[in-house]
Amino acid sequence: MTLVSDGVRRLPVPSKPRRPRRTAVVTAATFAVAAAHVIAWDATDVSFAALIEGWRGMADFLGEAIPPDLSWEVLEPSLSGALVTLWIGLLGTTFSVPFSLALALLAARGTSPSGSVYQAARSVLSFLRAVPDVVFALIFVTAVGLGPFPGVLALVCHNVGVMGKLWAEALEDADPGPSQVLRSAGAGRLQIASHALLPVVTPQLTGLLLYRFDVNVRSSLVLGLVGAGGIGFLINQSIRLFKFDEMLTHILVVVVLIVAVDRLSATVRKRLS
Repeated sequence: MTLVSDGVRRLPVPSKPRRPRRTAVVTAATFAVAAAHVIAWDATDVSFAALIEGWRGMADFLGEAIPPDLSWEVLEPSLSGALVTLWIGLLGTTFSVPFSLALALLAARGTSPSGSVYQAARSVLSFLRAVPDVVFALIFVTAVGLGPFPGVLALVCHNVGVMGKLWAEALEDADPGPSQVLRSAGAGRLQIASHALLPVVTPQLTGLLLYRFDVNVRSSLVLGLVGAGGIGFLINQSIRLFKFDEMLTHILVVVVLIVAVDRLSATVRKRLS
């Protein structure tokens, strides 16, 4: 303690307490993450030398693909396949809405009727989310045959798991004020959900829906590679026939489609916010 000229005592600033336990935890976590990356590097056979040595094969591949074949005989089925891919993503998104909403209401703590129903709904969402959409597509291809329909079914199943979880979390994070008012007035869970929760979170739910539509259009491209129709099927066919110039044409059409969908969904989300 020291005295200043005006008589005011100046107290020493206490030193910042050290947290050895927190430092040890951070250090241990850093080493664990580093060790995991070393193990992953070895398990996946990562080799930049092999990538550099393979430049000749990549050059030959690009040499056969460039320039793309922009003839109408190639471009016309490419545009038709792109539209089919868009329709697969659209139907896979819209058909999943009622199932996603129902499971989201059952998987949200404020609207689930009981703890057992809550856990069951969460388990269903986890299962649908854990199984890749490509696996669903392979299952439905064996059931209903090749074409866009199994792609739609695959997207519906996987999208219900993803969107149901996102919507359930949005419902749980909603402002509890309106719900508490209706609950104090004796309203039931369904009335609270329809008159308090859903009107509050509708813009957020719509934004998540548009985001999933954007993702599903991209996913429908991959589903076409396993026989679920769309332009992905044309890309796979071109690769198998070694027609890489046609493959590049299909990829360019896909790029235009993805950019257009992304711009459209971004514009709609901006207007909703």
